[in-house]
Amino acid sequence: MEGASVPLDATSEQAIRTMLDRRVGAVAVLDENTRIAGIFTERDVLRRVALSGREPGQIPIREVMTTPVEMATLDTTPGEALATMVERHYRHLPIVDDDSRLLGMLSIRNVLQARIDTLTRKLDKARSMHVIR
Repeated sequence: MEGASVPLDATSEQAIRTMLDRRVGAVAVLDENTRIAGIFTERDVLRRVALSGREPGQIPIREVMTTPVEMATLDTTPGEALATMVERHYRHLPIVDDDSRLLGMLSIRNVLQARIDTLTRKLDKARSMHVIR
């Protein structure tokens, strides 16, 4: 599992290019110790960069990233992650180790797709059991 990231000294243009290159909707912003300092999302691009009148290459990421960052750990269950994302209107949730270092980025699409897959398997199993009886 790996998450897209940029260093704290990046510009918003660098973060946007990383998002486009990686085809993701968010990047983690990492400090000099590779710990999460913030998160930069498509919403941040729209709210803080697009209509600012400034060139994205001239806007330090630290000025437009979102802080503080809600994070998940390997102990966070999919249900807990989904609840956090729905309650707080997040579409991305960084997954970190015990030292707050980035392990990956969870998107709500990932969680919902996993839930759909699980429900589909259960439904298929129930249907097959019903047909056999």
